[in-house]
Amino acid sequence: MAVSNQEPTVTEADERGARARTARLMLDTAVQLMQGGIVPSVSDVAEAAEVSRATAYRYFPSQAALVQAVVDEALGPILDWSSTTPDAGERTRDLFRSSMPRIDAFEATFRAALKLSLDQWAQRQAGTLGNEPPFKRGHRVDLVSDAVAPLRGRIPQAGFDRLVKALSLMFGIETLIVVKDIWGGTAEEAQEVVLWAAETLVASVQAEAGKS
Repeated sequence: MAVSNQEPTVTEADERGARARTARLMLDTAVQLMQGGIVPSVSDVAEAAEVSRATAYRYFPSQAALVQAVVDEALGPILDWSSTTPDAGERTRDLFRSSMPRIDAFEATFRAALKLSLDQWAQRQAGTLGNEPPFKRGHRVDLVSDAVAPLRGRIPQAGFDRLVKALSLMFGIETLIVVKDIWGGTAEEAQEVVLWAAETLVASVQAEAGKS
């Protein structure tokens, strides 16, 4: 029986699997760092994950890209939220009720992301941001817009946009910061306040739409 002297070749599937494992390792490492309250650089993640900086930058070309990936990971099921009910109030209640526990669970991550956003704003004002891409926050706009979508066309577009902006003030880490840091409250209290405020606001707009 002939025995081949050729070395086994690395298949494309193997390469894809290796890349996926490296990407997962780096993302998990970045999540751990941000859950510890750190806003890591790409180099920080490379060192903690024990991969080269060159490898790290292939997956995350900037700190903004890195933090965005961690935020998306932390949001998890929130990004897939959807509702089939035609009632904007029920949809809004479901979105906020299902999202707030997740936001609380990844509080440190979202606070770290907010810190990066504020730091970049200060650097931009001072003209020291350089070529670093901006970290953009905006998932809540699409989510809240989807929640109140049944009101689109029933109220003027300007009123719809104002409602989405108002609800956006209540959706996210900022609510926890106000209730916990300023009022000394709990995450449960924050959720209660947010649900009450959101339901009251949407009900008011629905009533106006019914009158018109």
